[in-house]
Amino acid sequence: MNAVEIEAAISDLALQAFDAAEFPFAFLAAFGNKETALKRLRAGNASDVPGGVLQRNNIHIAVCEAGAVGETLKALRASPATAKAKPKFILATDGQTLEAEELAGGETIACAYPDFPNHLGFFLPLAGISTIKEIKDNPIDVRATGRLNKLYVELLRENPDWAVAERRPDMNHFMARLIFCFFAEDTDIFNGDGLFTETVKQMGENNGSNTHQVLSEIFRAMNIKPAERGNAEPRLPTWADGFPYVNGGLFSGGTETPRFTRMARTYLIHAGSLNWKQINPDIFGSMIQAVADDEERGALGMHYTSVPNILKVLNPLFLDDLRAALAEAGDNERKLLNLRRRMARIRVFDPACGSGNFLVIAYKQMREIEYEINRRRGETHLKSEIPLTNFRGIELRDFPAEIARLALIIAEFQCDVLYRGQKDALLEFLPLSKENWIICGNALRLDWLSICPPTGTGVKVLADDLFCTPLEQTEIDFENEGGETYICGNPPYKGSQTQTKEQKADLAAVFDPYGISSKQIDYVGGWFMKAAAYAQSTNAESAFVSTNSVCQGRIVPILWPKIFELGSIIRFAHTSFKWANLASHNAGVTVAIVGLSTHATKKCQLCDVGRDGETTVRDATNITPYLTIGENMVVNSQRDSIAGLPQMSFGNMPIDGGNLLLSADEITSLGLGKKDEELFVRRIYGSAEFIRGLVRKCLWITDENLPHALEIDSIRDRINGVKEMRLKSKDAGTKEMASRAHQFREMNCAERHSLILPGVSSESREYLPVGLIDNHSVVSNLAFALYDAPLWNMALIASRLHLVWIATVCGKMKTDFRYSNTLGWNTFPVPLLTEQNKADLTRCAEDILLAREAHFPATIADLYNPDNMPDNLRRAHERNDEVLERIYIGRRFRNDTERLEKLFELYTKMTAAAKPASAARKRKKA
Repeated sequence: MNAVEIEAAISDLALQAFDAAEFPFAFLAAFGNKETALKRLRAGNASDVPGGVLQRNNIHIAVCEAGAVGETLKALRASPATAKAKPKFILATDGQTLEAEELAGGETIACAYPDFPNHLGFFLPLAGISTIKEIKDNPIDVRATGRLNKLYVELLRENPDWAVAERRPDMNHFMARLIFCFFAEDTDIFNGDGLFTETVKQMGENNGSNTHQVLSEIFRAMNIKPAERGNAEPRLPTWADGFPYVNGGLFSGGTETPRFTRMARTYLIHAGSLNWKQINPDIFGSMIQAVADDEERGALGMHYTSVPNILKVLNPLFLDDLRAALAEAGDNERKLLNLRRRMARIRVFDPACGSGNFLVIAYKQMREIEYEINRRRGETHLKSEIPLTNFRGIELRDFPAEIARLALIIAEFQCDVLYRGQKDALLEFLPLSKENWIICGNALRLDWLSICPPTGTGVKVLADDLFCTPLEQTEIDFENEGGETYICGNPPYKGSQTQTKEQKADLAAVFDPYGISSKQIDYVGGWFMKAAAYAQSTNAESAFVSTNSVCQGRIVPILWPKIFELGSIIRFAHTSFKWANLASHNAGVTVAIVGLSTHATKKCQLCDVGRDGETTVRDATNITPYLTIGENMVVNSQRDSIAGLPQMSFGNMPIDGGNLLLSADEITSLGLGKKDEELFVRRIYGSAEFIRGLVRKCLWITDENLPHALEIDSIRDRINGVKEMRLKSKDAGTKEMASRAHQFREMNCAERHSLILPGVSSESREYLPVGLIDNHSVVSNLAFALYDAPLWNMALIASRLHLVWIATVCGKMKTDFRYSNTLGWNTFPVPLLTEQNKADLTRCAEDILLAREAHFPATIADLYNPDNMPDNLRRAHERNDEVLERIYIGRRFRNDTERLEKLFELYTKMTAAAKPASAARKRKKA
């Protein structure tokens, strides 16, 4: 369940008649507990408090007699069962009041029973959702989203003609009008508290039959100036005349509204009953945008981006600099005035703005700084000089673009109320402006310079109104010549394997002019390239949230050299961290933040998150495209190991049509004797077989043993099956292999042993799952192998050092580590090892193998589950890391960033030394 679904469930529970016996189970069900779990609790639980239900590691609930809530909560806190089961929360209620405590932090709530849904954020950890301050302090955004979603779904059900693609913009525009009305009636923008909702209730029939007509008249009123209302045709009803003139495009055009059912009218009134004055536009917009998208509605509310995460982009991009300038200005009126004028010319541009989160946060932060300037100058009465039109965006879909404009309008009003007072805010709020600053279009196809031109010249196109932007609009009727432009945002990620045909064409349009193939580039890479190109023509800096894949693997040599060539550098970066959402038990997506600048003289900063979760910020002379400190370089595939390590090969590919690979039953059906089975059947390992302990066999027939194999009917039939399959292939190489149909494409095997390494491994593991197999086992093409390599090579692969190298230079497949022998193993820099070093590492590898063996038959998947990794195995790996890292720098590395920086330093030296030697060999040949 997500936060919106949970809010709906607990709101329904609070409205129902209180049932003391059922409340604990209904409460747990509202937070996503399945009926099977509840059934177990009903059958018996470990609570030692009367009326109690205890769910281990989650919550201890007790229902008590009237007036005994406080004493019951104390009993829950002192309960031995609570201490033993370690729940996150304790909760007591008598159906009239409710009290709860979060045990780790000691935070408590106490409220009337019907009001406990207002404390949604307090309880979200019960559903595995990290507590987010904005939601915890004020759940109005979640509640409003849930109510609007119910209304939206009901209206589409009742009005199927509004659900078609051609009419969906009308439906979305209608929802934007409702949101504005709900906000306006709670903030005195409309004269009279609750004017909109009360008018709908009083003038509409209970069954909803005329609600659409009531709304239509209200909307029509807000599009007619007061001086013109007497001549309006048809004449406005008296009850609609009390609504102010709003215009700005929000209520211009048609006033048709969808028809309502009784239930839809109820949902509308429930939504209006919330206190919209408390709505938080910086988070509400991103939550509501999913309402209008059929595909995204299942993830309702999960689009929320926390303010701290947004500030990780905006602070180093430009807000820190503004605050530093404010501190430096002190009380100097001239410096304060110059800073205020500078801020009035700053443009913030989000070319993937969605519902406007980044723009709203930037606006609110700048208004806060401006207020402090005005306070120090004794000018708090002044109107803000920061225009909304300086906060520009591009958004592909119409509804989020509309919500972004609305969110900014709400943010401006709230800031005016906060810094200038309600009276001044209301005086200047209506009518809304017609100026349009959020463009609806494809950011990778539009010319960004036409949206934020470097000069103020050129033909301008003014939209008909604020809320109806034509897709072809390319220029805006207001400029800000001479100011700074800061580009920011969280563009769509989309790896190369998941892009649509249209998205691939978008990337090609961006990269083809530079002679770059975009086939392997993530979709977000297009925004980096456009930003670098934009910065060539105007004073701009940029920063994007991105999947960390743009700074890993094969993308780096393709993307970053061209960005550097265009004159941009990486001025700041935030290494990989989880960008979580409001989904239950979500893992989030791993992202990085990368900031670009053309100002090489500016200080560079790298923000690292260590494995302990601690964040450190370091100054740097240069940040590499791999997000390390050092000289710019890219790692390319190598045919041989730069460190002289043994050759790593792909395993053996069968290309057999299922004839050479065998299940246990198929082996039995061959009817082989023990000697022939030992001669022709071997165990085969790919990634799944090695990691999950799956048993799979194969026919392994050497040329020497072929005559004997052909004498066995069951084997001969399988060989003929391979031959037939290969001959039918359209691939010439496969056809050619039909002449040796008894064999895999490769026939690599070891004389003594093989080291096996899966091609793909889960990112949750702290070490790569390398292993040792005997000389009678085969490695398939789904894994890599080192044949007869010394065991100390396993110590290298099993190290934290090698894992961070692979994660960086090879990149990932979805969220899993993707191994490459040419890009990962052959480029891995290893210092010259002494015989003693090799002996020490061999012992480390043996200790890891022995630690695994002690837990037989546990699989690699079992042993390397980070939550259940055996202590002896963890100690063996820690010792391996210590031995290896002392070889590199004489001590343990402090964090992964330090590991990478040392590896890149060594890589640079080793490849530089190899180039002269290679050149010398070429000259000698000549």
